[in-house]
Amino acid sequence: MKERYEVIVVGAGHAGCEAALAAARMGCSTLLLNLYIDNMALMACNPSIGGPAKGHLVREIDALGGEQARATDASTLHIRWLNTSKGPAVQTLRAQCDSRAYHSAYLNAVERTPNLDLFQDIVTEIIVSKGRVKGVKTRLGLTFTGEIVILATGTYLGGRVHVGLVNFPSGPLGQMPASELTQSLLNAGFEVGRLKTGTTPRIHAASVDWASLVPQESASEPLAFSHWSQPRVHVGHACYQTRTTPRTHEIIRSALDRSPLFTGAIEGVGPRYCPSIEDRVVRFPDRDSHIVFLEPVGGQTAEIYMQNFSTSLPFDVQVEMVRSLPGCENARFLRPGYAIEYDFLPPTQLFPWLETRIVRGLFCAGQINGTSGYEEAAAQGLLAGINAARTLRGEEPVVLGRGEAYIGVLVDDLVTKGTQEPYRMFTSRCEHRLILRHDNADRRLAPIGRKLGLIDDGRWRVLEARWESIKAEKARLEGTRVFPTEENNALLRQAGTVPIETPIPALELLRRPEVTWELLQAMVETPSSLSAEEAASLQTEIKYAGYIEREKRAVERLERIERVAVPENFDYDSVTGLSSESRGKLSRFRPLTLGQAGRISGVTPADVQILWVAVKAYHERESRKG
Repeated sequence: MKERYEVIVVGAGHAGCEAALAAARMGCSTLLLNLYIDNMALMACNPSIGGPAKGHLVREIDALGGEQARATDASTLHIRWLNTSKGPAVQTLRAQCDSRAYHSAYLNAVERTPNLDLFQDIVTEIIVSKGRVKGVKTRLGLTFTGEIVILATGTYLGGRVHVGLVNFPSGPLGQMPASELTQSLLNAGFEVGRLKTGTTPRIHAASVDWASLVPQESASEPLAFSHWSQPRVHVGHACYQTRTTPRTHEIIRSALDRSPLFTGAIEGVGPRYCPSIEDRVVRFPDRDSHIVFLEPVGGQTAEIYMQNFSTSLPFDVQVEMVRSLPGCENARFLRPGYAIEYDFLPPTQLFPWLETRIVRGLFCAGQINGTSGYEEAAAQGLLAGINAARTLRGEEPVVLGRGEAYIGVLVDDLVTKGTQEPYRMFTSRCEHRLILRHDNADRRLAPIGRKLGLIDDGRWRVLEARWESIKAEKARLEGTRVFPTEENNALLRQAGTVPIETPIPALELLRRPEVTWELLQAMVETPSSLSAEEAASLQTEIKYAGYIEREKRAVERLERIERVAVPENFDYDSVTGLSSESRGKLSRFRPLTLGQAGRISGVTPADVQILWVAVKAYHERESRKG
């Protein structure tokens, strides 16, 4: 083993793998340390990728040159579009994966990447000197030095598992925890908090009465997450729906005195938007039923995951609960559900490029920053790896804006507002979601990935050809006329729209809400040669052109404020007119721009205007000094 690397990544979950791959692909000598290589990219909870906002993140990771979409496509068992009854801004994919194949895809990528070494050991200490990171020490007594260290520790940092009133140090799914690193972070001056998440029981497929349940089949159309994968149809691995019953709720209520969640045994705050089943029963006493999905964990295993049934109740109670569900009356357990507490670093201690403010050269990504979810972790890992490489080169870090990417929203929320619970990405968090769609992630972000060196010539040519095809088809539709034939007008009436009396450009006709792409193809002489995905993207751009243009203008207005830099050492106490709450919040969070200042809770628009004048005066004084 080498003892010195440019970048050292601690933890090989979704964040750590993306960070290490990005740094190595950008030319940095990189070491990826993991406490157990066989749990790399472990899907400790549901083996699924995507869903609202999360699917957008995966597409953005892919467009920037990350790995998660390709690992997903290599392991997909079942895939569907979600939110198809809603607008295009919130439509995205969700895939059920073979957890072992997903792990293997990441492991193969890591093992085959030049500049990247993988080693199994537990990091016990970060080495810090004069405010800069210098490397790490491990349980085996090894010391690795490096200019950059990226912490991607997941839920392993101080991990403690709870099953009823039984609790013990553990990582997820019985893995060993990282129990010593937290003290090193405290010694370095970091604030450390405590969060909690959990997972569901896993049962044996042969013990379920599948015939009594409602199946949800994979999509019949070919689908894939990555811009460069071949879309496929997946069969043979349906998900099934069951529901809790009044009996289930009765069992849960009678056991709350043995719940670590309600007896105070768990100190960490859990995810509000993904509560345990006992928490749901308590919070919604009027509901007598909740949906539960039974989902495959892999193509070569009988293990079944019980989506929406996370619990930390005692094991004997879990058995009763599961067997009270229709179809699960004879269920056999493979793993119990549990809650896990773990340490995290409140993310307001980070710069927007994910480097810590306290120790330079130290980056954090994933659940150590207070997030939940594989997708949120991978997005942060990719950004941390990119900015590690750029820091080493003396280049400006990549900071994505809220109008550029869901990744930008995610990171800005974390570093500006912090979090008191595991943060989960939602489309509702994104104020510019109409221009940050699943279908245009490549056009938004691939040029950045190309510039960074994360998209090679072959993949870039694929994108260029796709963009040219869409552009050419748009031009063709502008010049194509749809004629008012009897057949065409019958189709228009059937669709619920007004017939045409004179020839009309196909592009103009497509702008009508009632006219779908498929209907238009039936009315033109020469149908389009675009793929379904390309056609959907073009249709969205045409139908929503006015809204999209208005949204882009709104982003440009906000960017003018965002570009006004606030000095890191700015003296807020010297600004007259600021409220005491704003002055305290600004002094604590140290925003780097006026836009960031305005998103801090408690800082009013009036405070931002006052701060704008003060910052402008500061820059003018500094300019005169220069």
